[in-house]
Formats: sequence, C-alpha cells, structure tokens
Amino acid sequence: MAARVRIHSRATVEALRLLGAQIRLARKQRGLTEAGLAERVGIARSTLQAIEKGEPGVEIGLAFEAATLVGVPLFDPEGGSLAPHIARIEDTLTLMPRSVRPRREVKDDF
Repeated sequence: MAARVRIHSRATVEALRLLGAQIRLARKQRGLTEAGLAERVGIARSTLQAIEKGEPGVEIGLAFEAATLVGVPLFDPEGGSLAPHIARIEDTLTLMPRSVRPRREVKDDF
C-alpha cells in the first residue's frame, strides 16, 4: 500500500519554518546544543532537527515544548498565561450550536 502524500498550504509551511527558525535562533542565543535541547524536551536529536527545519510531520506538542523551553512565545507576545484566552473562547463556544450542519448551496439563478 502506497503512503499517502499530504499537501500543506503555503501559510502552514511558512509558519512551520518561522517557528523552527525562532526555536533554532533562541537555542543558539542561549548556548544550547541540539543534543542538550533535545534531551530537555525528551526527544531524539533528529526530531529536534526536524522541528528546527519546520518539517510538518513533527508532533505539534513537541515543537511547542521546544519553543517554550528556549523562550519562544506561543500566541502571547508578553509570555503570559493563555488561560484568559482559553476561557474567553470556551465561553464563546458554549453559545454556539453543539453541531454544525453543512450549508446547502443557495440556488439563486432564477
């Protein structure tokens, strides 16, 4: 059985490359080796290299953990808690319907 090839949008590819580059820069600025950061994250050095290259197949939690450990801010430039943002979104979600029905195409060509 052939492996399925996944195509990613340009925005996704660029975001992954940016995050990877930010992690690599922060790691180097802190004087950490690839092996040292990989050990702190609990991953293989090759996985860290994939994160820093922006490869899309890496588990997102691992990339976020690497970013956090070297001080790259995630979602909040001040580096504060994300709890208020999560609570606000969860409050909004409680007001939304539990399920979403696909929208039917409107035929307006009378």
